[in-house]
Amino acid sequence: ADFNYGADEYDAEGNEEPKALPEGSETMPYIDESPTMSPQLSARGQESGDGVSPTPTDGLGTGGERDAGKGLEMRKLVLSGFLASEEIYINQLEALLLPMKPLKATATTSQPVLTLQQIETIFYKIQDIYEIHKEFYDSLCPKVQQWDSNVTMGHLFQKLASQLGVYKAFVDNYKIALETAEKCSQSNYQFQKISEELKVKGPKDSKESHTSVTMEALLYKPIDRVTRSTLVLHDLLKHTPADHPDYPLLQDALRISQNFLSSINEDIDPRRTAVTTPKGETRQLVKDGFLVELSEGSRKLRHVFLFTDVLLCAKLKKAAVGKHQQYDCKWYVPLADLVFPSPEESEHCPQVHVIPDHELEDMKMKISAIKSEVQKEKANKGQSRAIERLKKKMFENEFWLLLNSPAIPFRIHNRNGKSYLFLLSSDYERSEWREAIQKLQKKDLQAFVLSSVELQVLTGSCFKLRTVHNIPVTSNKDDDESPGLYGFLHVIVHSAKGFKQSANLYCTLEVDSFGYFVSKAKTRVFRDTTEPQWNEEFEIELEGSQSLRILCYEKCYDKTKLNKDNNEIVDKIMGKGQIQLDPQAVQTKNWHMDVIEMNGIKVEFSMKFTSRDMSLKRTPSKKQTGVFGVKISVVTKRERSKVPYIVRQCIEEVEKRGIEEVGIYRISGVATDIQALKAVFDANNKDILVMLSDMDINAIAGTLKLYFRELPEPLLTDRLYPAFMEGIALSDPAAKENCMMHLLRSLPDPNLITFLFLLEHLKRVAEKEPINKMSLHNLATVFGPTLLRPSEGESKAHLTLASDIWSHDVMAQVQVLLYYLQHPPISFTELKRNTLYFSTDV
Repeated sequence: ADFNYGADEYDAEGNEEPKALPEGSETMPYIDESPTMSPQLSARGQESGDGVSPTPTDGLGTGGERDAGKGLEMRKLVLSGFLASEEIYINQLEALLLPMKPLKATATTSQPVLTLQQIETIFYKIQDIYEIHKEFYDSLCPKVQQWDSNVTMGHLFQKLASQLGVYKAFVDNYKIALETAEKCSQSNYQFQKISEELKVKGPKDSKESHTSVTMEALLYKPIDRVTRSTLVLHDLLKHTPADHPDYPLLQDALRISQNFLSSINEDIDPRRTAVTTPKGETRQLVKDGFLVELSEGSRKLRHVFLFTDVLLCAKLKKAAVGKHQQYDCKWYVPLADLVFPSPEESEHCPQVHVIPDHELEDMKMKISAIKSEVQKEKANKGQSRAIERLKKKMFENEFWLLLNSPAIPFRIHNRNGKSYLFLLSSDYERSEWREAIQKLQKKDLQAFVLSSVELQVLTGSCFKLRTVHNIPVTSNKDDDESPGLYGFLHVIVHSAKGFKQSANLYCTLEVDSFGYFVSKAKTRVFRDTTEPQWNEEFEIELEGSQSLRILCYEKCYDKTKLNKDNNEIVDKIMGKGQIQLDPQAVQTKNWHMDVIEMNGIKVEFSMKFTSRDMSLKRTPSKKQTGVFGVKISVVTKRERSKVPYIVRQCIEEVEKRGIEEVGIYRISGVATDIQALKAVFDANNKDILVMLSDMDINAIAGTLKLYFRELPEPLLTDRLYPAFMEGIALSDPAAKENCMMHLLRSLPDPNLITFLFLLEHLKRVAEKEPINKMSLHNLATVFGPTLLRPSEGESKAHLTLASDIWSHDVMAQVQVLLYYLQHPPISFTELKRNTLYFSTDV
């Protein structure tokens, strides 16, 4: 079997996706009716007797004296949620078993639908799995319904874990079961009809009586369930006091489950070694570096060497112990035969599969979390083995990011027919490669073919000659190297001069984060000038950055060259330059003016840096008039509104003309425009609407973000912050659902109504993702910390290392907002009406 289950990979986000799908699973519909997906399960349950919604001082409040009780309370939330998903699972197994009896009955007749052998194969072990879970559910259910804090149920989980062996047989047979079902439904119409629509019973008290699911999807359920079997145990242990009688039993159940999962973890490495074609000649190495090549549809990290007359693409061979490493040549192109195809010619090239931003952001969060774990281990003089393990994990994650984030195509064509495609994350680097090759091509070059011996010699020289030794990931840095800057860099791009003729000009800014460069900001286009005056200010988030690059472009308005490829940049680079971000020089309160000279062009800019801990401060306004820095309850009461006027107006304007703007909410507006809007809203000036309709849309989006950032207390409140952090860390989907809905219910009305209003707006923005490139995850990354970051008094307690506080807390804040963004619509009245599932007075 080629499943890859992580036994110990406890996934703190409780990700719904199975760890690794079986081969050929692209066609497998992954249907999940677990509570995170099903609105009817959201927060339903018995109506509370007197219809009063839980008061905010309720169960999940934060107070020292309630801590032990709170742990037990969380246990109940975890269990009741888990029970709900267990009920769904049992119904799914039941639906799968339903056709088995009639099929068996026909098997012995003259017109069987399936043979007994086929039935046995397809439904192998389902009955046993059903009985184990039914018995478990029937024993656990009354304990949760008649809840008291002394209830014990560890023995039930221990028994369930000890019966997991039945899944081993199921997993081993799974592939054959699936193939058999597939073959049978192709050859037998009756069976095809049965397997296309199996009726799964809805939960007891839900409105929906049945849902239709395919047999293929249901056969996957046991695999999905068993790989998640450790999640609820982790959650329960986290919230069970160590002296509780259940604690050792749950630990034992977890140990058994983990051992079981690692026993079925067949780790097959699908990466095939590349075919070698070797090469040679005494040549100068001009430039080398790591690039991602798109080869046969998949991304490969290559080490590319540019010699005086040839471009050579190689990969590092795995070396045997004691042997020094060698390169394998993948291909080479003599520079005399090398051409860069124009965007028109590249139409026939393969489409670049771009990884969604949210996956990249998730990975960055994971890396940051591992970094802070490494810091903690070092600070506590932790075991070097633990640190090595973390570093290995970090390297794997950073390597994935390096491979999957580049999206700017760099195409190379050999006149004799073959084309190659690299993907870069920085246009700066693309132009460096292009310029270096073009410079060499100005010389009189000969075309040639290398013999295999020559090729071997040339490839052999790569190892000694290379100038870039390490893959550009931060885990390769030595401990004493500068970790780079974490925080916000404010840059004002003033102007540029030195252009020979007038043109339509703009600049972009790139900074390095996680070892590679990405574009972070772009000025507006200054039309038809030799001396553009942009004077635009940007706030750029730094994630371990060491350099700032500025690129100056001439805008291309030629229709024939536009939109050939999503990421094809057809504008012409007029100049480019970079400066080191020196932590000492940058970290002053004042603006620091500088000039980058590039290609005869001078670009003037100023910058200042705010470290993360400084930028995390919320400062309440001294005045009680105005709206910025004033409590939301004060503003809504004064305006007699449910949602502050500023929030309604900014959202309305963005929806009117900014919803298709690329990078809306991510791209910084001009700081002076934002300050002007802030002043107008604070003064409640009658010209607000006129000003809004004329203002650049990114400034309006920036004003909305600034309003939430400057609230004296975050929109989701300081009081509930620790509980949000606990809720989002639950792994069992149903428990998480229970908890997260309960928390929303505990918010004050103005906060809740405003939050739901903003939530619906952000979902509408994300619907336009193909155009505006803003996914739900991008929006969660932008707004999560703004809506959740605790105010000054609260965050003092947590302030440690700037990058440390950022990584873990911000990661969770983004996850909280993303959870609600991905949730089916939440209505205020529904939320207030429903109390907890299996609710007793919480």
